Amino acid sequence: MGYVLRTSGKHQLGLAALAAGVFLLTSVPLELQRRIVNDAIKNGATTTIVWLAIAYAGVALLEQALKLALNVYRGWVSEDAVRTLRRTLREAGLHEPARRDVNREAKREATKDDDSETGTHAAMVVSEAEPIGGFVGMAISEPLLQIGTLVSVIGYMTSLEWWALALSAGFLLPQLLFVPALQHAINMRAAERVKTLRHVGGDIVSRGVPEEEGIQRVFELNMGIYKIKFSMNLAMNFMYHAAVAIALGVGGLMAIEHKLEVGTVVAIVSGLGKLNDPWGDLVNWGRELSVDSVKYRLFADAVGRQRALATA
Repeated sequence: MGYVLRTSGKHQLGLAALAAGVFLLTSVPLELQRRIVNDAIKNGATTTIVWLAIAYAGVALLEQALKLALNVYRGWVSEDAVRTLRRTLREAGLHEPARRDVNREAKREATKDDDSETGTHAAMVVSEAEPIGGFVGMAISEPLLQIGTLVSVIGYMTSLEWWALALSAGFLLPQLLFVPALQHAINMRAAERVKTLRHVGGDIVSRGVPEEEGIQRVFELNMGIYKIKFSMNLAMNFMYHAAVAIALGVGGLMAIEHKLEVGTVVAIVSGLGKLNDPWGDLVNWGRELSVDSVKYRLFADAVGRQRALATA
């Protein structure tokens, strides 16, 4: 995060402002849905239905326009960070050829190590800079957007029915227990995967082909990540659908007994849908932060070694 602020601090403020605009609009469509179902349809107010529908479409269009601006701006910030990282690698390796030509005998003895270092350098320029720079664009605006959305929607649902707060807590709190543990397991495998791919790249440069052991290890690490990641997604989706089932069951019974309006049930169920997506995006952001932090540390270490060799 220190690197993010150093390279794009002023742009993060602009992204944060756009993110705030998006999440402040999040609960407005829910209220419009409730009013259409409860007030307009119940009372048969045709004109009111039309104007509420137009307002709904207008709010949705404004929200999507802000998201478009946010995503394009994020893309620019990310690509600028990728370009900066690649330029840093280029500058760090500018004196590498001169260093290798100092002593031909030493050059012959160090050929294998140099080729491996070249493979690592190539992998960093081509692929490793991409995810690190890509994270820069969403480093601050993404959690702000998703946390703001969660707070906005939960606050709105609670204002309708107090038990919606308990329902939201039952949906989110269990995930705070198992998601970090599973994510840590993913991070450990991702860090080892980066190191293994660097060795594979060095083997390709030095011998033309990678070792079978490296190929197999990357396969095993990737499969481990897939199993944990999709198991976590399954558990998260189950929690969401369980919350929707409870909302429909409890809300439906209360509506039959005239203790709750149908539009309120619709708004709460829709609100749970608006909780599921930002929560999943927030978990993905945490995953990217952890994985890309590991990649950045490896990246910075490699650049430091490259500069030390260039000035030796």
